[in-house]
Amino acid sequence: MGITTAIMDTIPAELTISIIIPVHNAGDYFRNSLQSIADSDSPPLEIIVVADGDSDGSWRIAKEFGARILHNPESQGPARARNLGARAAVGNILLFIDADITIPRNALSQVAAVFRGDPGLAALFGSYDDEPQATDFLSQYRNLFHHYVHQTACEEASTFWSGCGAIRREVFTALSGFNEHYRQPSIEDIELGYRLRTAGYRIRLVKELKVKHLKRWGMISLLRADFFYRALPWTRLILREGRMLNDLNLKLSSRLSVICVCLLTAILPATVWQPWLAAPAAFLVTVLLALNWGLYCFFKDKRGLLFALRVIPWNWLYFLYSGLAFAIGLAEHRMNGAGCGAKSC
Repeated sequence: MGITTAIMDTIPAELTISIIIPVHNAGDYFRNSLQSIADSDSPPLEIIVVADGDSDGSWRIAKEFGARILHNPESQGPARARNLGARAAVGNILLFIDADITIPRNALSQVAAVFRGDPGLAALFGSYDDEPQATDFLSQYRNLFHHYVHQTACEEASTFWSGCGAIRREVFTALSGFNEHYRQPSIEDIELGYRLRTAGYRIRLVKELKVKHLKRWGMISLLRADFFYRALPWTRLILREGRMLNDLNLKLSSRLSVICVCLLTAILPATVWQPWLAAPAAFLVTVLLALNWGLYCFFKDKRGLLFALRVIPWNWLYFLYSGLAFAIGLAEHRMNGAGCGAKSC
């Protein structure tokens, strides 16, 4: 706690915000994102764009908006790109924004107001709004699910989100920023949040800070991102840290849902030759519906009954591959004895 107190005591009274955006072939999404910053009611001190192996000329769009541009000749991942931008920043608040989101007009004033009102706060983050731009089912499901998870989570947060997350520069520097061993868009922000809390810093989820996600998700891109870039590395992080938080995607209801879906997957095929197993299968279905009733009602209220019914199999598939990822991670952990280090995570 000594380092925490010392750093917080040096925080200046005036807040200046440096926006840092890593970009890798973001196209029109990026222009919309920069335009939303330009339309802000409270302009930032600077916008730093880190072109991470960018090959579609997205960085040229940033020049039109007066951003400072840094280049990684080859893509080295958003964690390293954000660290590069943070080292060049001069603001005492670092606001990380993804290249495929737009912010509301009052986003920067919201960020500044929260930090001014809570001088002991180290970091904050927001969530996606409930009106994602892409209108197809998967994109609506994925982005609204993210919105629901954040909007029902604890405001005194246990992790961090770099899609729209701000942190005091002194704190970020003290913790050496994001873990650059994550070479893909992964859980580098979650891992930073773990280190923030371990060091005694406070993080706040500002539910009123809502940004719009522009990305269109496809089946393959969604499954690949969820399994390989989130579920597996998050499992490794949990096992390395030796603690599982009761928040966000790790709430007790989610963990029980994973168990129920895995049992249901094992039981259902056996009902063909063991009809009596239909009763425990029906019980598991009932438990799953009860555990996630709030989520399904949320989707019904937002997009109607038919949409909510379509969500259920996707939600259960999510629990299934989350359970598979945990099983694989646990097996790795057992085989490696002490578990994986940061480099292999």
